Amino acid sequence: MMEFFTPEALSALLQVIMIDLVLAGDNAIVIGLAAAGLPKEQRSKAILVGIIAATVLRIGFALATTQLLQIVGLLLAGGVLLLWVCWKMWRELRTPHLHEDEANEALQNADLNADGTVAGGAPRKTFSQAAWQIVIADVSMSLDNVLAVAGAAHEHPEVLIFGLVLSIALMGIAASFIARLLNKHRWIAYVGLAVILYVSLEMIWRGYHEVAPYLGV
Repeated sequence: MMEFFTPEALSALLQVIMIDLVLAGDNAIVIGLAAAGLPKEQRSKAILVGIIAATVLRIGFALATTQLLQIVGLLLAGGVLLLWVCWKMWRELRTPHLHEDEANEALQNADLNADGTVAGGAPRKTFSQAAWQIVIADVSMSLDNVLAVAGAAHEHPEVLIFGLVLSIALMGIAASFIARLLNKHRWIAYVGLAVILYVSLEMIWRGYHEVAPYLGV
């Protein structure tokens, strides 16, 4: 238990918290956008599908990732993948936030008429279309989340478990709030992006030293 309070573990814990905050906000925006074209009675079900799918995928990826990162070469590959995630997030942060506003309105049901229909016309998609969009997006975003947390929490399994529980809790309880918070205070997202960038570069560095002996470097 005392290992949880070492400087290395606390540093990893802070990194994990920032990663979870930023990626939970992104996940909420994706779910909100997918559910935006549904009427009220279907919207809550679609959002619930997204949260359940994200939870199951995070647990599955966490169990697999901790084992896979032990294979020589995959730590380096994971770092490169996370670097690509950073680039994608950087581009998203520098583009207009019109879709974020639409997603936040959907998460709060602020875009519905009094009768529960979507403002501006008929629903733009079916429940199955929205559900599939959410699940497909969750696959990518859950892998990103677990990979980043596993990279930050290396050699600290208790931090990895905490990060997994925190990410699930944020998705289920405060996802829409975090999405609004990141939209209002953009600097928080940039700090989280910097942490993910640091984790990806550290994974690449450690992964390179893993494979170097096999390459004769």
